[in-house]
Amino acid sequence: MRRYVLKRLLQAPALILLVAIINFTLIHIAPGDPAVYLAGSLGQARPIEFLENLRESMGLNRPLHEQLWIYLSRVFQGDFGYSYTHQRPVSVLILGRLASTVILMGVSLLISVVLGVLLGVAASKKPYSKVDNIITSTSLIVYSMPSFWVGIVFILIFAYQLGLFPVGGMRSMDPANPTLDILWHLILPATVLGLGRLALYMRLTRANMLEVLRQDYVTTAWAKGCDETKVYYGHALRNALLPVVTVVGFQFRFLLTGSVLVETVFSWPGIGHLLFVSVLERDYNLIMAIFFFGSAMVVIGNLLADLAYALLDPRIRYR
Repeated sequence: MRRYVLKRLLQAPALILLVAIINFTLIHIAPGDPAVYLAGSLGQARPIEFLENLRESMGLNRPLHEQLWIYLSRVFQGDFGYSYTHQRPVSVLILGRLASTVILMGVSLLISVVLGVLLGVAASKKPYSKVDNIITSTSLIVYSMPSFWVGIVFILIFAYQLGLFPVGGMRSMDPANPTLDILWHLILPATVLGLGRLALYMRLTRANMLEVLRQDYVTTAWAKGCDETKVYYGHALRNALLPVVTVVGFQFRFLLTGSVLVETVFSWPGIGHLLFVSVLERDYNLIMAIFFFGSAMVVIGNLLADLAYALLDPRIRYR
């Protein structure tokens, strides 16, 4: 196991480097000129000389391969550049919003996985029954709804009409209990983000539970007189969770992209909202840094998923 973990940790920088190169190339060949946007935000009339000087100060007048080399050499020294639109270092901007996004993604992942697994197990107990059909149909309907639309509906119902939760933001002006205040603001966006993946985990759990329940060791457990809870949750679920764990490892990327819409709708001050603004402003350094952190999260998530495999199934041994 140690050898496998060390091998994956050594492979991670090469994979992240490849992703950084692809992100840099795609962003720089995309239409648009950040110098033109920045000149407009500064209230300038955009004369050619001013734009050329601005591109030179931003390093955009260099050949693409030189820009790439400069960017990579700085990134692996921990320097992600400077955001000209926000007038602050990129690392400061990201670190200032990282905690908000981690909280949102963590709670939404917990909601989607826990509820998805529980609903999947409940649906697998009596396949094709009324309960199974209701759970499956409802989850598919929720899965087909765009997250930004669900967010707007939740705001209209639970914030405006019922007044149970705040419309948006992360904190109140003067909360009596800051922790409870953040949780109060977190419920709606985390639920909306979690609902987007709940159906996936439910379907995976249901399908794998139906397959595992036909195995001989489950039949033996029934024959030995084990109660239903022990058979389903003690024997069958442990092996049925293996594909779910794999999918969870890949979902870190979708959580980050999904948080862009959810954070924008709920005005949640996280990296997703920052990415949305940086794309509109053509802030190259900020966009590439957020994509860099996103790729690192996917690599770490996949590594954690592989390690969880060995914990769930002792037969699995990594070398």
